[in-house]
Amino acid sequence: MADPTSPKDRFVTVYGRKPVLEALADPELQVDKVVLADTVRGGSAREIIDAAHDRAVQVQRASAHRVKVLAGNGRHDQGVLADVVAPRMAPLATFLSDLGTARRASVLVLDAVTNPSNVGMLLRSATAAGLDGVLLPRHGVPAIDPLVVKASAGVAFSAPVLRSATAAEGVTALRSAGFDVFGLATGGESLMDAPLGQRVALVLGNETTGMTDGVRSQLDGILSIPMFGGVESLNVASAGAVAAYELLRRR
Repeated sequence: MADPTSPKDRFVTVYGRKPVLEALADPELQVDKVVLADTVRGGSAREIIDAAHDRAVQVQRASAHRVKVLAGNGRHDQGVLADVVAPRMAPLATFLSDLGTARRASVLVLDAVTNPSNVGMLLRSATAAGLDGVLLPRHGVPAIDPLVVKASAGVAFSAPVLRSATAAEGVTALRSAGFDVFGLATGGESLMDAPLGQRVALVLGNETTGMTDGVRSQLDGILSIPMFGGVESLNVASAGAVAAYELLRRR
């Protein structure tokens, strides 16, 4: 099934006065546009408009309701948002097409990981380890918002984020492109010893319930991180960091 693209496949949307001003002040970031609610006036509006003008960024006015819808967080948007270009973000279908048939690749898949801090830390770890991508579905995982950006220490803007509608659809596409797909959970073969192919995707599931049925049913197997000292498991962000660097070691 074709995977339609979305504006979320190009931009990271930040909202709130301080995050927007910080994005506009960062010369390393390319801000596509700022959307300001009609209700934001006076000094607050002027500061944002001036900052955008200094960067030659267009400012669009919209209703407060429209800004809330675009931001996806009506409690914290403060009537302003900015779309920041994410240069390494792409639809999964585009990534797989560009990959072709020859090159090896390593990907993390986030399946119903719901804590924004975990998402941010996973993006940071995967980027630091040089992985080819992190599949961040449009549904079932938090959007890349200021909480995710903060947890990633800003790396979320430049992380190799891959987009699909759902994790299950993404895994189906990865398998069709020759990826071996393993879930990371307890009770499996050791991640450190398991044979891995040229193309590998490791799935990280929900913090409490683990992987969804639609993803689990497609796995080639379960891999586990060895545990000692009576420790039963790691936080998903910690587990993802270990997995990312094990994939790097195997290259």
